[in-house]
Amino acid sequence: MIVLGCNGFSRVSEFFSERLGATGINKHYLLGHDAAAAVLVDGRLVAAVEEERLNREKKTTDFPVHAIGWCLEEAGITFDDVDLFAFPWNWTPEVLDGIRDGIRASSLSQEAKTRLLGDMADLFEQVVSHEAILADFEARTGHRPDPAKVRFVPHHLAHATTGYYLAGMKDSAFLVSDGRAERFSTLTGEIRDGRITVFDDTATGAQYSLGTLFSCITRFLGFVPNNDEYKVMGLAGYAEPPSPNPFVDHLLRLHDDGRYTFAEPLRTDDLHSHDALFEEYFGPFEDTLEYTSRVAAAAQQMLNVATAHQVRHLEKRTDLDRLLFEGGVALNCLNNTPMFEGSRFGDMEVSFGASDTGITIGAAVHAWLGHAGTGPAEILAASAPVSPYLGPSYDEAAIEEALAGFAGRVVATRLDDDEVIDRVARLLTEKVVIGWFDGRVEHGPRALGHRSILANPGFDDIKDIINTRVKHREPFRPFAPLVLEEQAPEIFEMGRKTRSPYMTFVFPVRDAYKDRIPGAVHVDGTSRIQTLTDGGTPRLTALLRRFIELTGTPCLINTSFNVAGEPIVCSPTDALNCFMGTEIDYLILGNHLVAKTDDAN
Repeated sequence: MIVLGCNGFSRVSEFFSERLGATGINKHYLLGHDAAAAVLVDGRLVAAVEEERLNREKKTTDFPVHAIGWCLEEAGITFDDVDLFAFPWNWTPEVLDGIRDGIRASSLSQEAKTRLLGDMADLFEQVVSHEAILADFEARTGHRPDPAKVRFVPHHLAHATTGYYLAGMKDSAFLVSDGRAERFSTLTGEIRDGRITVFDDTATGAQYSLGTLFSCITRFLGFVPNNDEYKVMGLAGYAEPPSPNPFVDHLLRLHDDGRYTFAEPLRTDDLHSHDALFEEYFGPFEDTLEYTSRVAAAAQQMLNVATAHQVRHLEKRTDLDRLLFEGGVALNCLNNTPMFEGSRFGDMEVSFGASDTGITIGAAVHAWLGHAGTGPAEILAASAPVSPYLGPSYDEAAIEEALAGFAGRVVATRLDDDEVIDRVARLLTEKVVIGWFDGRVEHGPRALGHRSILANPGFDDIKDIINTRVKHREPFRPFAPLVLEEQAPEIFEMGRKTRSPYMTFVFPVRDAYKDRIPGAVHVDGTSRIQTLTDGGTPRLTALLRRFIELTGTPCLINTSFNVAGEPIVCSPTDALNCFMGTEIDYLILGNHLVAKTDDAN
């Protein structure tokens, strides 16, 4: 059984630009962002990659023609070999009718209702209907899937299945929360033996989306919605939430059935809809750290309160001991740790594909699980947790070809495996920044050690050096530490968690270590950690072990190998371009140690 999952639309970006006046990444906030493809063979994930890594457009919504092509090539198959085609959206006429009913019942003016009703009808017909998706697939690939082989998976069920599959397919309760799916923004339920039960009465409509509200706040603070929410998280550490908090006390409404609403519903087509309310709560916008951090801290507390309320109700609905949290809101790692610690669940997982990067995987798995021949035995056979290193890798010939294109500007030294570990560990004892390019591209929004920038967190000013000279981003942004899984509880207050391999949880740094890793400690005394094991990331783990031997410092800084506004690097040429365009000191490209020559500029 071979399943191809894909997400992305040729016309959606153009459509939103024309109808909503959205431009740049701003136009990607509603639908189809994080386009990607994945191939599942007999329940085993053999390839997955985001389109942005290949077309070099961050958070692209475009049809994933490059990602599909690479996945088919990696799996050694053609379209004729595919048994099922899975799409992580299910826009039916009934869904459209429900959206229309919501618009008609809203408080919008009649003129605005008429315009929005027309926009939704055109969106359905031109972009998201079953026929539009299949026509788009054929136009971009030349292949028209047999309708009998096509599965349209509701967006939130794709999210839930992503978490279930990537965590090893163990029976679990789930909470999905994001901007919006076809109609809703949150959903809860449980998965047993591969079968999903949705608690329909807990679904939250798009007009009460925490994800969209956070995007509104992100835009209000001067950042790019559906892209810069992590900046709001970073700012939240610089202030305590106001007391009373107007977001919690006046905007948020908690209901006995586990749902929440807002005192004023959102306009999901207008990220400015609550600007006046924000200014009523906090005063006119000021571009100062004091103002922006106060708003960010208030927003963070509101999100924590709302999701904790949902989890408390979910605990009463299920006897399962494991919680999956998926969707874009699950990337808010400041929320994840207290949400888990305040629950009765024995464990909580947030996958590396929690955002829309992972829904192609979830759609493919959902289609496979729904196939008549899939049963408990097949589920058990495919139930090992999945590595995030699923994208393209590049052999020695490809690396040498890329290096040849930079002849005269770089000098490369070929090392053996042990030499790479020792040389890089020794370089990292100094105040240097190193680009680390190794193996297959990781999937998802976090750099997990295959396309990373590494540095020594023992220097007080290393964060400022990376932010200004390399990443070209705001100085308040923190960096994540790599830590050995067995040493993590000694360095961080991890509570009931024992591991955090995907940078999806934040933990306080123990007092004894704050002065030893200042470059990896946020202003609030916490770190978003990535735990390493010899089996999961053998080369990176070996590097960290050697670095610890040389310095006694128990962590390394890890941040994504890119600059602000660009996707994480994919190919050797991408890595070299980023290296040459920044003040990164050295680049490890496979087994090549690369430095710049005097003629680099």
